[in-house]
Amino acid sequence: MSQPLVTVVCLCYNHESFVEEAIESVVSQSYKNLQIIVVDDASTDRGGVKIKRLKEKYPFVELMLLPANVGNCKAFNSALNLIKGEFVIDFATDDIMMPDKVERQVDFFLSLDKSIGVVFTDAVYIDKQGGYLRDHYQYLLRKKLLKEVPQGDVYRDVLAHYFIAAPTMMMRSEVLTALKGYDENLAYEDFDFWVRSSRLYRYAFLNEKLIKIRKTKNSMSSQLYNKEDRQLHSTYLVCRKAQVLNRDVDDKLILIKRVRYEMRQAVITNNHAEARLFYDLLVELGGLNGMILFLSWINRLQLPLASLRSLYQRIRFS
Repeated sequence: MSQPLVTVVCLCYNHESFVEEAIESVVSQSYKNLQIIVVDDASTDRGGVKIKRLKEKYPFVELMLLPANVGNCKAFNSALNLIKGEFVIDFATDDIMMPDKVERQVDFFLSLDKSIGVVFTDAVYIDKQGGYLRDHYQYLLRKKLLKEVPQGDVYRDVLAHYFIAAPTMMMRSEVLTALKGYDENLAYEDFDFWVRSSRLYRYAFLNEKLIKIRKTKNSMSSQLYNKEDRQLHSTYLVCRKAQVLNRDVDDKLILIKRVRYEMRQAVITNNHAEARLFYDLLVELGGLNGMILFLSWINRLQLPLASLRSLYQRIRFS
């Protein structure tokens, strides 16, 4: 059987310290039928210089050097017209692929039916120096943030809570075509991708650790609830999309639960404008309760609560 082509879109922004190891982990995959596209989102460090050197070393790598920084969603979409593979990986160049990541996911995909649009896996988190931090699902299960790993029709699951490590995913290219790529109005792509794609395709979980994900203080996930961070507003916009995508009362109840959670986070991180937006959405959804009314009152007072949340996060998730 011939090997289907897999496209790896490698996104780089100020990954000077990591980009060489990251690209080498792609080039050295046991699976060889790869199209490798590297997109540098106008790095201000020497990441762009190192990518040019890698291009000289590996001429088959396709290189895009964007003239201005446009963010993850638009940077990825800039490569959409170049994608030729049947399967696609969105890969950040501060992460590291295990040597058989692509091979294992392709083999798994080929054992599944066409209704499966995304395969995701377990992962290992590492620090800036590459030191081990934790395993993805072991941590979620230990903290009782997850009872089991959902798969199949995961729409309500992805709407309800975080459980997929986005860098682990491999997707059919037709999924990206159906969605017309990522939404460039958003600061981050994964929540929106999960919500929209899971209405059209099923997900499958491969229980193997196939990627090392680097966590630093500058990681986007670490900035999510920072005051005035664009990601929280993007979460609100995705919840608005889900309002349209919902099909029944149970979907609506899951969305209400999620919006209540996001409003609570907005209030205690002093994101007052987003808190008001989430409140207005709850009014439309019929999701007001005593706690939400209390949070709305607290939000109007604009009390400095962010430090309390930081303390709770350190205790809860250490």
